[in-house]
Amino acid sequence: MDAGDPNLTVPPPAASPGQAGWDRPSGLQWRSGLAAWLGWTFDGLDMHLYTLVAAPFVAQLLGGLDTTNARVGRYSSIIQGAFLLGWALGGGFFGRLGDRLGRARALSLTVLTYAAFTGLSFFAQTWWHLLLFRFLAALGIGGEWAVGASLLSETWPGRWRPWVAAVLQTGVNIGILIAGLANYVLAAAPPRCLFLVGVLPALLVFWIRRTVPEPEEWRHARDQAHDYKPKIRELFRGEIRPVTLWVILVCGVSLTAHWAFMFWHQQHLRNLPEVLAWTPEQKNKLATLAMYWVIGSSILGNFFAAWLARRLGYRATIAFMFLAYFFALVGAYCVPRDHAALLCWFPLIGFCQGSFALFTMYLPPLFPTLLRTTGAGFCYNIGRITSAFGTVFFGLFSHGLGDHRLALLYAGYLFLPAAAVALFLPPARD
Repeated sequence: MDAGDPNLTVPPPAASPGQAGWDRPSGLQWRSGLAAWLGWTFDGLDMHLYTLVAAPFVAQLLGGLDTTNARVGRYSSIIQGAFLLGWALGGGFFGRLGDRLGRARALSLTVLTYAAFTGLSFFAQTWWHLLLFRFLAALGIGGEWAVGASLLSETWPGRWRPWVAAVLQTGVNIGILIAGLANYVLAAAPPRCLFLVGVLPALLVFWIRRTVPEPEEWRHARDQAHDYKPKIRELFRGEIRPVTLWVILVCGVSLTAHWAFMFWHQQHLRNLPEVLAWTPEQKNKLATLAMYWVIGSSILGNFFAAWLARRLGYRATIAFMFLAYFFALVGAYCVPRDHAALLCWFPLIGFCQGSFALFTMYLPPLFPTLLRTTGAGFCYNIGRITSAFGTVFFGLFSHGLGDHRLALLYAGYLFLPAAAVALFLPPARD
């Protein structure tokens, strides 16, 4: 079998063995769905532990500086940038493992990676220790997205996929809410203690290895290919090349804007003039409340996006939600607002984040089976590289006592080109 084989350059035809009978999910479908959902739940937990305590923890690691010190904002954004870079690289690395070793095996490795290194963040003594641990934890988080999404796309039929995507993204949202709850409970404890909560996902690995088999579609494709293993460069050949390029572009632009908001809105909130005089415990509780408003409303956004995608299709729905995200960010940050006013805008912003749930089930079927986790993981997570630089770049627009309003406002404008590019994405394949 050579690189010109059509089964490797274009996605396989519609029905696969694991997708028969959409109206009554099988035991395999339920187990694969639960494994991916739990993996994503712990993804959400681990990825947002840092954003909740970034300012006070980095200030502590820099020798007890005030959180409004410019060095705190600079180094905390560099650490977040390293995390997003690791997320991108992890998507590609574990994506390759998922295509070669199998979805369930790779899923176990990703969970173990992010659980171990999130827990090790507790022991950081300098800012670069924390940067290293966050980077390594992100490798697993980025890989889990690619592997989990491919696992579900190969075991659940097309008619279910918008709803499966909404439920799967809800796992991330619930994980973030658990992180917020942990931060609330540990509000009076040193910031580093929050990272110990991130060790819990390691327990999931044992269940995955015992009960989740490899999808039949992947095993069938592997057997058909014999010893041939498609290369990453095949993503940039033939009919699959424009798919790869359009997906990279829309993910890179939209995720840069999204992660600029997810990181900087917490830092901006903590440094508002009326909040500065609060105790660290009060600031932690405000940050938790803000996260609950954003993530709680994004759960509703997930199901709204799924409902709309069933009627308008993936591309039009993604474009519409990105446009709404733009208006929500501009409305929130076009003028200075106090914390009470911002809390009123956060539910709308969170609702618009439902757009990202659709990528879960939309992207993997666009790629051939033996390049599925590689293609989806590489193209989606390469957006983390641009968002890593974007988080640091937009931080340059901050000025005076940690005011990050302009960073958040300018980041929102990226959703305009993202909405336009979304209309040029390829049609969904089953």
